[in-house]
Amino acid sequence: QVQLVESGGGLVQPGGSLRLSCAASGIIFSRYGMGWHRQAPGKQRELVARISNTGGTIKYAESVKGRFTISRDNAKSTVYLQMNSLKPEDTAVYYCNTWDLTYWGQGTQVTVSS
Repeated sequence: QVQLVESGGGLVQPGGSLRLSCAASGIIFSRYGMGWHRQAPGKQRELVARISNTGGTIKYAESVKGRFTISRDNAKSTVYLQMNSLKPEDTAVYYCNTWDLTYWGQGTQVTVSS
């Protein structure tokens, strides 16, 4: 079956960095665009970034542009989210998903706090 498994979340101070990873199995990874969404308490889930299957097209939410970088390694069936200059408002559960929103990971908690 399809599995998307996120890792790399945790507690970080404002201004710090984290790198999230999402390992995919059960799909032909190179055929899928991938994305990251996040959901903060009491808020709707929102798109953070997405990347096409070849990596040639990338989109970011305005709130993370210049701070976050999405990338992928098709040989490892893994998509990454490098998060720099983290702010308290980035605190949320981060989910990996396929571009068509069919498949989702279980989420990883990111908490930005001093």
